[in-house]
Amino acid sequence: MDSAEYERKIASRFAAFDQDGNGYIDREDFSSAAAKLLAEFSVTARSDKGQDLYSGAEAFWQGMAGIADVDGDQRVTRQEFVTSAVKRLRDNPQRFGEIARPFVHAVIRVADEDGRGVTPAAVGRVLRALGVDDGIAAAAGAALDTDGDGRIGEEDALTAFAAYYVTPEPE
Repeated sequence: MDSAEYERKIASRFAAFDQDGNGYIDREDFSSAAAKLLAEFSVTARSDKGQDLYSGAEAFWQGMAGIADVDGDQRVTRQEFVTSAVKRLRDNPQRFGEIARPFVHAVIRVADEDGRGVTPAAVGRVLRALGVDDGIAAAAGAALDTDGDGRIGEEDALTAFAAYYVTPEPE
């Protein structure tokens, strides 16, 4: 995948973060994502899981802003997102994964409804709550269950999350 194609891919990922569609990513987009997930799984914001999710969302926002908010205005424009992903993350998707880790960890806690781990169906619910198309959400949930045990681990989820956002698809 050449650089221009990679930049187009990353630009398309921007919309997933821009939850309110106002043309930039900010703290409110991360809070909104957390609120949608809590509503989807009927978890209250004041519960331990709810507080962890909001804390994870804030940590993810801080990490994203630290990498991408070039002008320091507490907003990440599409161009800042594309430029930052290309320059800072393309060759190190693990860095993105580490920035996302507190959020992904908290999402898994919220989505693990029986204490035995997150199911592919729960992953589908998470993705749909965040605006992913039903078919893609269901397929992604199923694909993450790599060992076929019906549960998805945090490391698998984190690796897939980082790969989706910053790794070029194979040619």
